[in-house]
Amino acid sequence: MGPGPSITITQIEGYKFAVDFGSVLPQLVVDEAVPIGEGTGPFPEQLLVTAVANCLCASFVFALAKFKQEAGGIRAEAHCAVTRNAENRLRITGITVSISLAAHAEAVPRIDRVLEQFQRFCTVSESVQAGIPVAVTVRDGTGTLLG
Repeated sequence: MGPGPSITITQIEGYKFAVDFGSVLPQLVVDEAVPIGEGTGPFPEQLLVTAVANCLCASFVFALAKFKQEAGGIRAEAHCAVTRNAENRLRITGITVSISLAAHAEAVPRIDRVLEQFQRFCTVSESVQAGIPVAVTVRDGTGTLLG
């Protein structure tokens, strides 16, 4: 395995932990949701969905830049489905990410090229997808479904 990011996580109390990303970033406090934890920070499922959505958005921006395109900014909403497995344990069974562009599709002449490539650039969603289905949609500034 090659070098990659690393973190240190230290229990503060109960289900609350401090995540240390190294000296250049502030610590992040994470916690489990109520009723298990106190809900004082994001919980693991939120962090996973955040990582998938953030990586997809960054990959979209990368693909736009590759084709010298501008979308006027992007926004994403992401959700995960959590269900119980045969052993009655909670599991994430799917993630959906809906990306919206500020620009209209006509203002992004190579949007078709961006759409066909951007997901493959995303390290996180492509890795997660090996075990959890990830569904992605993209809409332009008018709300038109692009892919």
